[in-house]
Amino acid sequence: MMRQSYHATISSPADFGGWRAAARTALALGVAPEHMVFVPEGETPPLFAEPLPEPPADARQPTVPRAFPSLAETILCHSDPERFGLAYRLLWRLQADKHLLDVASDPDVQRAREMEKAVRRDEHKMHAFVRFREVEDPDGERHYIAWFEPEHHIVERTAPFFMRRFAGMRWTILTPERSVSWDGGELAFGPGARREDRPRDDDMEALWLTYYGSIFNPARLKPKAMQAEMPKKYWRNLPEAELIEPLIRGAGAAEARMLANAPTLPSIRHQRTQERTMVTGGAPDYAAYGANRRPEDLDEARAQALHCKACDLWEPATQTVFGKGPRNAPVFFVGEQPGDQEDLAGEPFVGPAGKVFDQALAVAGVDRTQAYVTNAVKHFKFMPRGKRRIHQKPDMGEVRACRWWLDLEREFVRPKLVVALGATAAAAVLGKTVTIKATRSKLIDLTETTKLLVTVHPSYILRLPDPEAQKRETALFNEDMARVRDFVPEIALAA
Repeated sequence: MMRQSYHATISSPADFGGWRAAARTALALGVAPEHMVFVPEGETPPLFAEPLPEPPADARQPTVPRAFPSLAETILCHSDPERFGLAYRLLWRLQADKHLLDVASDPDVQRAREMEKAVRRDEHKMHAFVRFREVEDPDGERHYIAWFEPEHHIVERTAPFFMRRFAGMRWTILTPERSVSWDGGELAFGPGARREDRPRDDDMEALWLTYYGSIFNPARLKPKAMQAEMPKKYWRNLPEAELIEPLIRGAGAAEARMLANAPTLPSIRHQRTQERTMVTGGAPDYAAYGANRRPEDLDEARAQALHCKACDLWEPATQTVFGKGPRNAPVFFVGEQPGDQEDLAGEPFVGPAGKVFDQALAVAGVDRTQAYVTNAVKHFKFMPRGKRRIHQKPDMGEVRACRWWLDLEREFVRPKLVVALGATAAAAVLGKTVTIKATRSKLIDLTETTKLLVTVHPSYILRLPDPEAQKRETALFNEDMARVRDFVPEIALAA
């Protein structure tokens, strides 16, 4: 065994390929871990350590368990200055003990697993907390820039995730140590940057803050759990950070309001099979709709709808969410169905999509208080996932069952213009399936006195992953709301 100390230069902080080549050479030469030093490029090697010589021509390649290369590549991304030595020590010991990695109590294995967890946790934080902001480069092209401060050397490791996630964008992620850019064709890595170089707010930030604020549920607030997942050190680089403290401070009052307005679920379960009836045409089954006769006005319809069991959606939902607005509103907006927050509040379009809807109306100069707003389906359809309720699209049977209420609303309101927000709403109004592409922004005759305008649902804009597409669709939606104002000028905001 050789007693001379040797060193190998590693070209970058997480250079797995360079470390592997040097480690194989050192192992072939029989250099024990205590006599091998791996030096990052730019640093001075130990005074008495010689450069690592070439390995023998007949040197055998080391054998390792299948799990070791992935473990070594991960721990080399850790910020611990001893990471290269630890990885080599494990490699050296694995030649004598192939099952070393299974010994959880071994100090080297234990440390390696801790470092592996820390790196993967840092990767997760980078995936979750990077926020791109739009800037314009010297050529007038749109470019998206983000600033992040990772704890470990993970930029090269996480860059492919962002390349796949934002393949259609030109973007750059700046960090103090390393930066990466994507031009639509290849990734390019460069030196680090300063916090002062990070971009400022852009036009899409307001939309994001609107969405973030509207999805906050005070009843589910757990500050300790939230900070465990999103430590405060990340807040300063997140645009939504300015909302976190005010939302937490106001959580108690918001929860009290929710409890005060919470309805009671129907409880007579044994009658469910007889009372639930799917409407297939002809005279409606009034009992299924929670009534013994046809309602005579909008108020009576709203009261009867609270007891509707015409389809299966009534049971898991919190309450019926009926339309809201003036009895003689000139414009009648129809969405798909209530969401999580609408189901709790009992009012349509008060959640994330409602905030986007309100923002578009404000841009177009439309007074929402002068419009009637409702949904094609009056109960929230969802799938439980942990503590969350994930939206599910209603099927056409559920849409048909609820169309009786929609027709009553239209009959009592008598609007000049019906605006269908999304394909489900358009199908409910027209009684047939249509596409947004074929019908969008056109005025369609419903009756001699009523027109239909079809556009997208605001939630469609929120779901778009590409900021460029989100910005484009927001502009188109705003234009459709401006068409509403132009067709029905009496609904315009007062100057």
